Amino acid sequence: MSTQFQGVIPPVITPRHADGRVDTASLKNVTKHLLDGGVSGLFVLGSSGEVPYMTNEERELVVSTIADANAGAVPLIVGANEQTTNRVIEEARKVVDLGADAIVVTSMYYAIGNAQETETHFRSIHAAVDKPIFAYDVPVRTHFKLPTDLLVRLGRDGVIAGVKDSSGDDVSFRQLVLAAKDIPNFDIFTGHEIVVDGALLAGAQGVVPGLGNVDPAGYRRLFDATQDGDWTAAAAEQDRLADLFDIVYTPNGRVSGGAAGLGAFKTALQIMGIIESNTMSAPMLSLNAEETSAIRTILERNDLV
Repeated sequence: MSTQFQGVIPPVITPRHADGRVDTASLKNVTKHLLDGGVSGLFVLGSSGEVPYMTNEERELVVSTIADANAGAVPLIVGANEQTTNRVIEEARKVVDLGADAIVVTSMYYAIGNAQETETHFRSIHAAVDKPIFAYDVPVRTHFKLPTDLLVRLGRDGVIAGVKDSSGDDVSFRQLVLAAKDIPNFDIFTGHEIVVDGALLAGAQGVVPGLGNVDPAGYRRLFDATQDGDWTAAAAEQDRLADLFDIVYTPNGRVSGGAAGLGAFKTALQIMGIIESNTMSAPMLSLNAEETSAIRTILERNDLV
């Protein structure tokens, strides 16, 4: 079907100086690294950007910095991350003013809702914001799995332009792709870094990989191979990216799960000379010298340093 968005749209990390301030120079370097890698768009203020830890001023700084560095090269898809409907609408209007071409919205969180309230939530945001809306299915953070029938209904009614699926539920992902295959301009993206070839084979329009911060060119090669119908090449590239993904398992257990994965991406980019520091947002701990050495070994065997 016709599509508005497709390809590789990484969730951009947020570099910080050692003192915790947002590092705008490094953020511009990351944006250039992603554009040079051939990405199709940029997902700003997502989980990989550590958005729950950011102040309002930091969110605005990050969006404006990336928008400036991007200079219209690719679409900016920006998260409007707030707990409830009116707060999301307020946040969405802010990021649209800062240059968002589309917004990404989760179900409500902290607030205790149900499917009916979630439907009202998305319909109200659609009525208030004149930009495409992607539903972000990330139950590990919202504690609510977006039902397939709800997503398809919202897609058919033009309320949402697609779904960014980070549920980790491959069964429901396949069911969503099948149920939505005849909806025009409804784009489904997987956030699962190591099964991208399978998701694209099933009919997804693209991928939003956190690991894409480190190796955007690899994900672009993977996507291009699938578009050429070269599934052998796609599988080979996916296998290599699965090996590279081992960087997230290098932390020795002293950091949280969130700090391990995002810290690995930041540490890899620091080793590659793209960002200044691997500092995490407080109170998360940054990776140490031993973990950095292990990540360097994985980068070396993947020819990234």
